[in-house]
Amino acid sequence: MSETIIPETKSRDTVRQVAVMNQKAEGAVRAESPLYHAELGKLATQSPREGGVTLRELGLLGHLIVRGSQSNQSFMQGCAEVLGTALPVKPLTSTEEGDISVRWLSPDEWLVVMPMNQIFPVEEALRATIQGHYSVVNVSGGQTILLLSGKNAIDVLKKSTVLDLHPSAFPVGKVAASVFAKSSAIIRRTGEESWELVIRRSFADYIWLWVQDASHEYGLIMNK
Repeated sequence: MSETIIPETKSRDTVRQVAVMNQKAEGAVRAESPLYHAELGKLATQSPREGGVTLRELGLLGHLIVRGSQSNQSFMQGCAEVLGTALPVKPLTSTEEGDISVRWLSPDEWLVVMPMNQIFPVEEALRATIQGHYSVVNVSGGQTILLLSGKNAIDVLKKSTVLDLHPSAFPVGKVAASVFAKSSAIIRRTGEESWELVIRRSFADYIWLWVQDASHEYGLIMNK
């Protein structure tokens, strides 16, 4: 890990120093995703070839919570410049460009997901580019993403959340934070039959067990 001290301009006359920590493990340090212990890769080699639900963990990605006012031109333009895609301003929507995806969480809050090796330079660039009042927080260690897909993935979701998942109410690209079983998830529809669930690390094992049970009648396929 490494640390960089970046001057952060808060106003014309006030500059404060901000320590930005590179949380990516270097060298021989082994990084483990929240579901590492479940050995999903080994299960993938043993799972059936056919089934209605496919599960994959998109682990060890970089997660940034970015907050700022839409009226702050430096914030909006700076984010678009650094991320390569504008922050979605329409409620419950998302944008994606290359390896970076952005989920709308509230009028002044977004979740930005990217490969872990990009997150430190992106955070540095955001802090160096944006002026005014804003917040950038690395929450990578506290979250993971599950990808549910297949013809019965929506049926598993219907067992787990109170959201209206009909395509007319939840089209591809829509994002909503809601309850998931007895936990919570940020749910994004990425395709007609595919969904991403951003879940808390502390509930990853519980949700993994829940998905196994909820998928039992359809057949669960593991994917690396």
